[in-house]
Amino acid sequence: MSSLATTIEAILYLKGQPLSIAKLAELARCEREDIEEGLIDLMDDYAHRDGALEIVETVEGYCLQLKERYRFLVDMLIPLDLGVGALRTLAAIALKGPISQTDLVDLRGSGAYQHVQELLAQGFIRKRKQSDSRSSLVQVTDKFYQHFEIDQLPKLRQKSPSAAADAPGDDADLDDDPAEESLEEDTPATTEAPTP
Repeated sequence: MSSLATTIEAILYLKGQPLSIAKLAELARCEREDIEEGLIDLMDDYAHRDGALEIVETVEGYCLQLKERYRFLVDMLIPLDLGVGALRTLAAIALKGPISQTDLVDLRGSGAYQHVQELLAQGFIRKRKQSDSRSSLVQVTDKFYQHFEIDQLPKLRQKSPSAAADAPGDDADLDDDPAEESLEEDTPATTEAPTP
């Protein structure tokens, strides 16, 4: 294995998250073409090892991770120490985030303040101050996606008034088109349901 491949391996291990070729080139202080060759060398080396780790390409880039057949060890050795309330708050942040902490508390109740602290401590969310508000925005981190093995989350949209009347208490459904969601927010409300 080349010294560049070893450097890439060290970077992927230390960063602990997927990295693009451009980011790897920046961190290794070399050209993209060299990184591509180094990655091929490194991936080939890992493919022929009988170890627990592998180099994989994800949507976000390349990462060093535990092979699937050893995932049970993560849950056994590093159990998730979150209660049901914190998990529900995490789900709300994942589906609606980035979301202001004020809106999150409106949605989940005052216990969300404690949940946010727990989730921050475990690295599942990050919090950043809004310049135009006293409330902070919270959103999930890469650790959330890695731990729960999720590539992306579905977008939510509000149901039409007629659909909301059919299913009381259920205020959102899945939508594949996030652009439609932003259009709905800018359009004045009408009594007619939109046509598909």
